[in-house]
Amino acid sequence: MTTSSRMPWALLLAAAATLMITMGARQTTGLFVAPIHESTGVGIAAISFAMAVGQFTWGAVQPVFGAIADKRGSTGVLVLGAVLLAIGLAMTPWMKSQWGLMFTLGLLTAAGAGAGSFSILIGATAQQMAPEQRSFAAGFINAGGSMGQFVFAPLVQLMISIAGWATAMYGLALASLAAIPLAWPLRRRAEPAPAAGAAGASAPAEITLREQVGIALRDRSYWMLHLGFFTCGVHIAFLVTHLPGEIALCGLPASVSAASIALIGLFNVAGSLAAGALGQRFRMKWILAVMYASRAVMIALYLLSPPTPITFYVFAAALGFTWLATVPPTAGLVGKLFGPRYLGTLFGLTLLSHQLGGFFGAWLGGVVMERFGDYSLMWYGDMALALLAAAANLPIRENAPRLKLATA
Repeated sequence: MTTSSRMPWALLLAAAATLMITMGARQTTGLFVAPIHESTGVGIAAISFAMAVGQFTWGAVQPVFGAIADKRGSTGVLVLGAVLLAIGLAMTPWMKSQWGLMFTLGLLTAAGAGAGSFSILIGATAQQMAPEQRSFAAGFINAGGSMGQFVFAPLVQLMISIAGWATAMYGLALASLAAIPLAWPLRRRAEPAPAAGAAGASAPAEITLREQVGIALRDRSYWMLHLGFFTCGVHIAFLVTHLPGEIALCGLPASVSAASIALIGLFNVAGSLAAGALGQRFRMKWILAVMYASRAVMIALYLLSPPTPITFYVFAAALGFTWLATVPPTAGLVGKLFGPRYLGTLFGLTLLSHQLGGFFGAWLGGVVMERFGDYSLMWYGDMALALLAAAANLPIRENAPRLKLATA
């Protein structure tokens, strides 16, 4: 592991740029719901279910790919992810049924994006950095994903408007291949962090992956992180999938949807960097609790406001500040509790919980829309879950758990 206090900027920039591409492609899929529905005749609920499967797949593959990256390095995982993402996006315009969309958007693209996402990138960089640098690094990498959302959303909407949604998909497929050369700076594997005298490294070098996962699964704080991240996944997936539909219900043009999604990404750049910096000064559980609780307040204010473009822009900017800014403190807490050696796997498991929530957020949004004609029920549920996520983080303790390995 890097012992110098110098920040490895080449490593961070490569990781942030990779996440910019994978998240930029993934977080703009909501812009395709209406065009796919109009072009293929597949129902909104059916398209939402395919994207919900994608939400779950994206989370499910991360502990798997994270474990592979922890053991064999991240380069092969990142290259495979870029190829899968490109293939899935390029095949989507040829799919005319729910099952076809489930295969491309629900499996291929989601698995590809997951192989180049948070757990692999943060895990790969954490092993090569000093403990005091990891919180900032997680925020910096996360900001790259948010910048991708900011850059890709207006470009995708422009391509849809000018050339059609199929051409926009092909463009995203081509752009996703740019992640392949970015895997090279992340090629080196760091040695496991020493246990003695290393802050945040509670796991001795000889501990196995199975033993470390067992220790984590017996820790209550780890489960509280899962619960908070699950509820976070519900409302983030609901918004990224159905915010364009909510805006259309208000009689506003698609350009408002693209601008709102872009604003979420732009303001999350600042939020991610702020969360990473604050994680070096304050308890990360308090940062998470405040962010989750603030979302309930923001949704309540949105529901009380008139449905104008300015309302959506302000709502997107405010929500964007906390959007995925939960990632740096969550990853930081996992690393603080269990060390960086298997961070890709352990943080990948929390992302699995996040995306299990994401499955329900994306799917139920479509079901509620078709059943009741609007998203009111989902908004109220979002507020309740945001408060639950805030409460779940309060009992988390930030000191490392005692290692209790079974003897043979």
